Amino acid sequence: MTDYEKLADLLFPQIDKDGTYYENKYPARNLKEGAKVTRFAPSPTGFLHFGNLYTMLVAYRTAKNSDGIFYVRVEDTDQKRKVEGAVEVMLKSLAAYGIEPDEGVIGENQEKGEYGPYRQSERKDIYQAFAKDLVKQGLAYPCFCTADELDEMRSRQENEPQKGYWGKWAKCRNLSLDEIQKKINDGAEWTLRLKSPGTPEGKCRFDDAIKGKIEMPENIQDVVLLKSDGIPTYHFAHAIDDHLMRTTHVIRGDEWISSTPIHLQLFRVLGFKPPKYVHVATIMKEENGGKRKLSKRKDPEAAVTYYSQQGYPKDSVNEYILTLANSNFEDWRRANQTAPLEEFPLNFKKMSVSGALFDIVKLTDVSKNVISKMNAQKVFDLSYQWAKEYNTDLAALYEHNKDRAKAILNIDRENKKPRKDIAKWSDIPDYISYMYDETFTPCYDLTGNATPSLAVKVLEKYIDTVNLNDSKDEWFGRIKDMCEAVGCTPNVKEYKANPENYDGHVGDVSTIIRVALTGRTNTPDLYAITELLGENTVKQRLEAALNHYKEEM
Repeated sequence: MTDYEKLADLLFPQIDKDGTYYENKYPARNLKEGAKVTRFAPSPTGFLHFGNLYTMLVAYRTAKNSDGIFYVRVEDTDQKRKVEGAVEVMLKSLAAYGIEPDEGVIGENQEKGEYGPYRQSERKDIYQAFAKDLVKQGLAYPCFCTADELDEMRSRQENEPQKGYWGKWAKCRNLSLDEIQKKINDGAEWTLRLKSPGTPEGKCRFDDAIKGKIEMPENIQDVVLLKSDGIPTYHFAHAIDDHLMRTTHVIRGDEWISSTPIHLQLFRVLGFKPPKYVHVATIMKEENGGKRKLSKRKDPEAAVTYYSQQGYPKDSVNEYILTLANSNFEDWRRANQTAPLEEFPLNFKKMSVSGALFDIVKLTDVSKNVISKMNAQKVFDLSYQWAKEYNTDLAALYEHNKDRAKAILNIDRENKKPRKDIAKWSDIPDYISYMYDETFTPCYDLTGNATPSLAVKVLEKYIDTVNLNDSKDEWFGRIKDMCEAVGCTPNVKEYKANPENYDGHVGDVSTIIRVALTGRTNTPDLYAITELLGENTVKQRLEAALNHYKEEM
């Protein structure tokens, strides 16, 4: 038995399985050629950033578009940062946007799949088995340096071009077996370090699926693999987990690029084929003429929960994310207006290298367009579901008469040019407020040629003329017929040709009626509104408006 083998048994006497055992336990997946395996690997902190959702939608669609697998692995080795219930919150947030894992962690205490356990805290023996293999090969060693000794090393390296625990600074790298045995017998704590094969002149080269060919200095640090409690560092766990779970594409934020030389070196020393790296650019936001990262502290829209609270439909958010993800998405959407998002051929090469720019105005525009294409039943169902959680007053209005609520939401909907007034469900209470006596707030401000004196003449005539049994053509015919009696013309072109001959035109007459009934100058179809308000409400509002304008005169 070699000294390395003796050292491995000394450090890991309880480990009786090796890497080969786990290679056989977790064989290559039986998937079709070209199928991609991607993952979401969160720490259980409870906060899901918009950037996480963006990256995970890319990972999810990558797997789904190739008939592959998307799984969730929880990286909970740092128990100090763990928040109870956080995993469930994050899974719920992903599910709200249609991201459902095929395997892995699917609930707080639930897993499915053959490649688990999917929580790193439950995989300690697996990591230590591979660590033991590395020690046997002379590729890893115990380090007994204390925090004070490491601080002293860093201070002595202040003027060194290469810093860190490597080469001559790696004081535990060449300890003999007897020296190690004595330290362990004396109760000294140790971490396990990689004996890095890197050199200061060496280069790490890899082909990133988004950023292309990248060349960086290779890793020379004897990085820690296992902490003193036997728990792995992120780097070591990443290499083992992504290999054994047969991840083909590691899709992650580009802040991890600097760690990639370490990861590729670990894959190499462990004898694993590395996955393809896909480093997604950070989501940026404009500020004071410059750009900065979308911030958890500064921007409420950084939290994925913001979109649920505001009532943006998942289809709107996903559609917007794809406008950020691929530069050709909007052209595809114009050519495929009714196609489901799942049919869009996501392409890494068309993703931003430098950082997509978040724009709430663009999200709003996208969402208005998405909602405008929904039928009234879907708008009702989704907004009702949202209201029950976030706006119980709106839910109560719906519940009073659901059929009427659907009819209100259907005004100017389901036609060739539907209105685009609603961007999110939280817009609805204000949007429909004038349709309910409980929420109607009169406002008698007029625009155009409409004046209080003209309003008095119009309303006095209209109160006697309005008939809710009229068809739409009959209703509008009555409005046109009363124009002459109030000094207006039913012909807008005629008014423009000779404005001095009239007090206004049919549009001004309609505006006066619209303001009296809704308190607004811009609404959906006035005929449909009048019909749904009902005769009593129409008469009451017309009388109230008439009295108001009389007082103004």
